[in-house]
Amino acid sequence: MIQKIYNLLLEDFQHDENIKDSMILWMKDLGKTIQIEEWKKVWKSMKLMRAVAFKENIFKIFHRWKIQDEELKKFASRITGLFQNQDFGNETIDCLQRLFLIVSATKYGRRLDGRFVELLQTALQPPKSPKQVQVLCAAIMREMLPCNDLSVSWDKIQDTELLSLTFPILLAQGNAKAEVEAVGQRLVRALEGRLPEGQSARHLLPLLSKVISLAPASLSEDQINLLSKRMVDWLRYASVQQGTPQSSGGFFNPRARQPGPVTEVDGTVATDFFTVLSVGQHYTEDQWLNMQAFSMLRKWLLCYGSGGASGPNSDDKSEVDGSIMSMVSVTSSSSRLLPPKERLREKAFEYCQRLLEQSNRRALKKADGELQKACLIEAVTIMDIICKQDSSYVYRSLSCLKILHGRVSGDLSYARVLLPIAQFFLNHSETAAVDSEAVYKHLFTKVPAQLFHSPMLAYEFVQFCRHNVSFFAEHCCVFRQSTPNLFKFLAWNSPALIAEFMDLLPALLGADNAVEIFHLLLDLPCLTAALDIQLRCAQMPMSERTALDPGLKPSTCLEAFRHPQYRGLFQYLLRVESAPGDAGRLTPLRQLLGPMASSPRVVLCAESVPVLLRLFFGVVAEFADGALANKLVLALLERSSQLYEIPAFQAEMHQVMGAQLPILCKQHPSLVVELAKPLLEFSGTVTNLQSKEGIFTHVVWAIGEYASVQHDRRCTAEQINKFFEALEAMLFEITQLRPSASLPRHAPRVITVLMTALTKLASRSQDLIP
Repeated sequence: MIQKIYNLLLEDFQHDENIKDSMILWMKDLGKTIQIEEWKKVWKSMKLMRAVAFKENIFKIFHRWKIQDEELKKFASRITGLFQNQDFGNETIDCLQRLFLIVSATKYGRRLDGRFVELLQTALQPPKSPKQVQVLCAAIMREMLPCNDLSVSWDKIQDTELLSLTFPILLAQGNAKAEVEAVGQRLVRALEGRLPEGQSARHLLPLLSKVISLAPASLSEDQINLLSKRMVDWLRYASVQQGTPQSSGGFFNPRARQPGPVTEVDGTVATDFFTVLSVGQHYTEDQWLNMQAFSMLRKWLLCYGSGGASGPNSDDKSEVDGSIMSMVSVTSSSSRLLPPKERLREKAFEYCQRLLEQSNRRALKKADGELQKACLIEAVTIMDIICKQDSSYVYRSLSCLKILHGRVSGDLSYARVLLPIAQFFLNHSETAAVDSEAVYKHLFTKVPAQLFHSPMLAYEFVQFCRHNVSFFAEHCCVFRQSTPNLFKFLAWNSPALIAEFMDLLPALLGADNAVEIFHLLLDLPCLTAALDIQLRCAQMPMSERTALDPGLKPSTCLEAFRHPQYRGLFQYLLRVESAPGDAGRLTPLRQLLGPMASSPRVVLCAESVPVLLRLFFGVVAEFADGALANKLVLALLERSSQLYEIPAFQAEMHQVMGAQLPILCKQHPSLVVELAKPLLEFSGTVTNLQSKEGIFTHVVWAIGEYASVQHDRRCTAEQINKFFEALEAMLFEITQLRPSASLPRHAPRVITVLMTALTKLASRSQDLIP
């Protein structure tokens, strides 16, 4: 068991050496201490949640391990001795890694000695300690903050790399905004001129990005223009030659030391300017700055990119002759004459166009292929921002993005790229008079059906819908038509997406699809089970996917999925678009999927349904007319006996559905008369009382309250008599047929509601008063 976790750990943290090494060392020692049952819990959650659940469970185990304060002091004392002896070897690094893991997992209940904290501060100062020790000391202090024993003096630090370690400590200490602004001014001054020999500006750009997030107003207009010019240089004019590798000693080899040109991801020599998708064995300083500048470009444009060309009349000019403006703006002479913000937009746009061209190349390495997708997402998003700030770029962007959409729409591995493309068309298709319905249709019909099981895509897709819900509800028919498809995300990723769907559900609901969505919500756990089976069948070898003999009854859910008798039921449950249908025909499928009712994913999904169902009825109550209310009550009575067989789920759903009945009856009292026959059948069946008490009680109450000529003139004495006879027979049966005279068979609440309803009915008929 521990070996399995160890192997998965190596896979999940292979790019984070500090965490990986610390975890591995710790597991070797801790494996003898923790019980095997604890490791089994970790492994079970790791298979479902991977690294996130792993971290959470590791931390929980740490809490159960309960390292004593005395042990922690001894451990700190050991590190103190090593520091005092100027021993910064493997033993010191090992101890610091373990200490970092301990304070990370138990930081809220731990406090290190003030003198030890001072020692960690001292170890930050070069050249007293090597780089790895500095990084670990900074990480430990960051986890222990806020701390009264710590006072970081950042203003005297000259080394840029040390400043990059110190600034996160300052933020973790919770210092005032004024200090963050002061750091920002220090960064700008450092980036204005030439740094001292041996100092690197690439340690400063991540800090500048953080300052922008925390205090964007701290930079003056002149500073913004200055840094915009620098970003143009970093983005556009980085070297296209590889950097020189560090000397490893030995004999001088001039051929080996000569840097060659950077290449594209497909191995060809790069013929255009350097970007994050340019490949090299070693990178120069300006190439690192190029990559960092691109990583913070989106944030910079959002904070400081507006203004300039996108004035009041810029939209009109672009609509009149956008192509001419584009031709002028791409010339180098006019570009150099542009103000800094506009020139940065121009160069950023060229950079993004270059990335789109580079992403069309076939990558030789898998990692480069993944980087291409990430860069496409960022590039399209930045192009969208630029077009919002200057609409003359819309026309230059549309042709590129149409080609890109046509290229990536058929490849599921590029599904996440479709979201920013759709967002671009949503924002700018009206300006350019372009019909983008096909983009939305492909997105809503293809992606959820095939990639519902991707957690990252599910979250981003639902957030995309949530961000644009007003537009989709008013202008995009395919949004509501794809409701069954969108529910696949919810079914597979409950309860992680329940908050997002509570925002989406009101926009999806309408009088035309309310009943269908009601059935979709009730069948959500069943949909989860069906998606699980669909996924497992897709992973089966082709030789095992053949259809089964129609004459044989399937013995497993997997066989039923391929069985001709059940294929149509599965297809209806897994449908892509809204379609009218009888939900009752899915009863055989619900029974067939019974063995999966205990699946953790199905159980989690079932726990989310009551919350959404309450919201459903709350929204429907705002627009439902009498006809829709009647349909919902009929569906409610019918589905009360057609729920997925999870006992806790069924009981809670009966309570929720029963509680909604009085609300519908209060808004539409005549439905008791119009639905007299089904209400009589329901209230006159003893099994409904035994298994659906939550609904039965409210049905009886509604009959007693609204079966009256006062609420509906069509309510005759004959109808009241029929209600009375049915309820009287039910009351007699449950009060007379009981196991003991002193012990009621049914809850007093049910008996009380029945007696009250009978009294109300009797008061409305001369024949019943005696």
